[in-house]
Amino acid sequence: MKYFWFIVYEFVLIPIVVIIGFVGMYFNEKLRDGLSGRFRSRKVLKNYLNKLSGDETIYWFHASSHGEFLQTKPVLLGLKEVEPHTKIIVSFFSPSGYNHVDDESIDCKIYLPLDFYWTVKSVLRLVRPEKLIFAAYDIWPNLIWAAKELGIPTVLFAARFKKGTGKLLPIVRNFYHHVYKDFHSIYTITKIDHNHLQLILGNSSNTTVRVLGNPRYDHVKSTVDKFTTEHTKSVLSRKKRIIFASIHDEDEKVIYESVLRLLNDHKNLSILWVPHEPIASVINTSIQQFNEVGLKVNVFSKQTPYDKDDPQVIVVDVVGVLSHLYWDGIIAYVGGGFSTGIHNVMEPAIARLPILFGPRYENFHEAEELINSGGGWAIDNGQELFDKINMLLSDNSKIIPASLAATDVIHKNIGAATRVVRGIIRD
Repeated sequence: MKYFWFIVYEFVLIPIVVIIGFVGMYFNEKLRDGLSGRFRSRKVLKNYLNKLSGDETIYWFHASSHGEFLQTKPVLLGLKEVEPHTKIIVSFFSPSGYNHVDDESIDCKIYLPLDFYWTVKSVLRLVRPEKLIFAAYDIWPNLIWAAKELGIPTVLFAARFKKGTGKLLPIVRNFYHHVYKDFHSIYTITKIDHNHLQLILGNSSNTTVRVLGNPRYDHVKSTVDKFTTEHTKSVLSRKKRIIFASIHDEDEKVIYESVLRLLNDHKNLSILWVPHEPIASVINTSIQQFNEVGLKVNVFSKQTPYDKDDPQVIVVDVVGVLSHLYWDGIIAYVGGGFSTGIHNVMEPAIARLPILFGPRYENFHEAEELINSGGGWAIDNGQELFDKINMLLSDNSKIIPASLAATDVIHKNIGAATRVVRGIIRD
């Protein structure tokens, strides 16, 4: 049956994906960058390997995008602590990962080659990594099958299966059975994920399966270790400000009127408005919209310093600063939940903020943890956003427990990176 799925994948599914990519590259710059980068990957690897002596131990990590790299980074650092002379290759699927990750823990960075069997087998023969390690969900069948044939152990960590996953449907499950069973080791986030995986693997698999948690919690904790005591104060000691983070167009359509109502009803309230894509047209539109309703607006950009004390609205035109800005707020709304899926909710959680987000959070274990603990809420419309934030702003006895619950979600999940490193080395 595996041979059947190989034929379907190699000669039907992957060609369709590549054709769609080639058509789309004429309309989408990110697709164009990604495809051209994949064709350069072998050359980049060859140039890098030529600089080595040939005796080095190489681990190849694959992360889909920037978010998955944040799960991977504490594992990389832990592995290099244990084996200081190890060389790390990291491949990315998306341009958001490849273009925005510049980390000294990475020795060689590439785009993931196109997942045709002979292509990836040739690249694996060139690199001959000690292990091939996947983060989260972005697994590629031919890469896994080729590694199995070449005797290269494959590892999947932070494995997650959302509720009602299609991977448990009979035909789909049969396909994924022949993918997952060729992993050497799989480390899931929760026991529920472990149980879903066992349903796919069946009883005949030799794959090592363990529940080791999510290393991304360790990364989030590490980002605040350097903060001063100023950042440890209670949310009630901070300025009454809401952080609206990673806002998509779809979020804005749902929440904008409710945001205006909140600003009108709470005169000492201010907001940070952080568009997901801070391009000039989006920033200018945001400024104009708030100005038209009589709100004072400042812009935080590379040219304009962050004035956190005066205006009602600060529109943020800088990337990479959210993890710090959260410490200047008391509540956060994290965008993406009305379109592609929510963005990072761990950063506001470690900053002690109660967190709201849209309904598309099912792939994010940390969002479910926040909801179950009382530190976060999913909203389906603008009225729900208004009601929940209005309640938190009006009653300190509600905001303090939510604040503590949010940060407790992070602290109780720390330690996964160490467990994953131990598994990679020992299993």
